Amino acid sequence: MSKMSWQDNRIQAAINGTNPMLMKELKGGYLVFGDVQFLPGYCVLLPKREVASLNELTLEERSAFLLDMSIVGDSLIASTSAIRINYDILGNTDQFLHAHIFPRYAWESDARRKMPVWLYDASNWSNPETAYHEHQHRALRQQILATLNQDY
Repeated sequence: MSKMSWQDNRIQAAINGTNPMLMKELKGGYLVFGDVQFLPGYCVLLPKREVASLNELTLEERSAFLLDMSIVGDSLIASTSAIRINYDILGNTDQFLHAHIFPRYAWESDARRKMPVWLYDASNWSNPETAYHEHQHRALRQQILATLNQDY
């Protein structure tokens, strides 16, 4: 029997501390760094418990989750050169609640910046050059956490 990877259940891995992308436990969820960083600072917010959609959370849990999502956006604006933040809760591929938090930048082409992130070339999601690398993204991760800790 093969050993399960943290990627097989990212929420449980965040809960038990084995998700290496985990940045911080927040009131409404777990903040993790995105697997790819073609938009530097891309993060994902995971809920405190496994649910398929936002609608399965209690009103209190929803409020905390969505507030945390916006506070992470504030931190990304403060710690990067992002000009705005895109928030996506889709659930089309991964069948568990998670919120994508994408910084958007002035250096993106006008055509790209005006479109959803998902319209970037598909290679960005699997290219080793755009993947998160702890040594390469350590300073950015620390800066995001520093600004998040000021506000949170």
